[in-house]
Amino acid sequence: MTDVSGGITAPAGYLAAGIHAGIKKPSIPDLALLVSSTPATVAGVFTTNRVVAAPVIVDRMRVRSGLAQAIIINSGNANACTGRQGLSDAEEMTTLVAERLRIPMRRVLVGSTGVIGQPLPMPVIRRGIPLVIKSLRRRGGRDAARAILTTDTRVKEAAVQARIGGKLITVGGMAKGSGMIHPDMATLLAYVTTDAAVSRQALQTCLTRAVERTFNCISVDGDTSTNDTVLCLANGAARNRRIDSGSRELAQLSRLIEDVCRRLAHAICWDGEGVTKVVELHVTGARRLDDARQIARTIATSMLVKTALFGEDANWGRIIAAAGRSGVALRPERLGLAFNGIPIVRGGKSLGKAAERRIARVVKDDEFTLRLDVHQGTAANRVWFTDLSYDYVKINASYRS
Repeated sequence: MTDVSGGITAPAGYLAAGIHAGIKKPSIPDLALLVSSTPATVAGVFTTNRVVAAPVIVDRMRVRSGLAQAIIINSGNANACTGRQGLSDAEEMTTLVAERLRIPMRRVLVGSTGVIGQPLPMPVIRRGIPLVIKSLRRRGGRDAARAILTTDTRVKEAAVQARIGGKLITVGGMAKGSGMIHPDMATLLAYVTTDAAVSRQALQTCLTRAVERTFNCISVDGDTSTNDTVLCLANGAARNRRIDSGSRELAQLSRLIEDVCRRLAHAICWDGEGVTKVVELHVTGARRLDDARQIARTIATSMLVKTALFGEDANWGRIIAAAGRSGVALRPERLGLAFNGIPIVRGGKSLGKAAERRIARVVKDDEFTLRLDVHQGTAANRVWFTDLSYDYVKINASYRS
């Protein structure tokens, strides 16, 4: 596997663009477009929030057809909780793109991110779509990645390639996400492309697995959104023999897609609102996978744990306490906890002041690992989570203003 540049347009057969249409403040990009030169196999994973934005409704229906060729995305407005008008506006965005690209409307997908509950400024978008189409280019991936950001402070893109079945296959991606980040989809939009030829079922399997092991393993603040969407296009431009379910080639492609998703997920954590620490948490020795997940997520969203991390306070008791209130039956006398491999709790008891002094140095690092072993079985789960700083409160206290 080799890193390559280009992000979402690194694979063959894709063009992208990002422009300032006028949804956000002057000069800030807010409209992106991704286009495949040919109809592409499509897979999607969407928010688990029961309140869903209009673009999610449109995309869920169209992904079922198995083919897509373009994705139009706006930032600055989520087009969520906007009723029938919001759905009509989302469909109009796809219609305007389809007409100018001369492709079927059903092959155009749509994404939106930003403030909830406000109608889309359609006059601005109607003027912007012809401009973003004119701006399409082979190296337009970074412009597109910049145009989908909201409170993000940095562009998030990745691309890798490897030989599969004798052909050079490339996978690229871009994402946005900074706040409202939590497992089971977060406030994120992520788009992945590949030039591999792959069946729809196989592609959906790859994407679902990748999301479960990456985007569903990060948490910034415990909130999920109305707009969360991950889409993957595979246009076959690499001219490989079609990859089907159960094949060796599918396992290889799956690794590429997962690698791109993991890089994007990590970038989201590091760009979390006000984040100063990123922690990799391993919960091991659980009876069931669901138990390990529940313990990990309870720790990752604990305000007391997160604020202790921000204060560089090695307060391991907060971690143990969070595990204890997770709802999973635990044996306190069996618990073990380590920071960067340095044990601090064994058999449910502290290992003393010397161990505490050692982990006090660990929590000053920007990034470190935690391992909680509950010693009840063999199930394990891993998540990445962040601290909670003053800046997170400042950013979200004034988000709409």
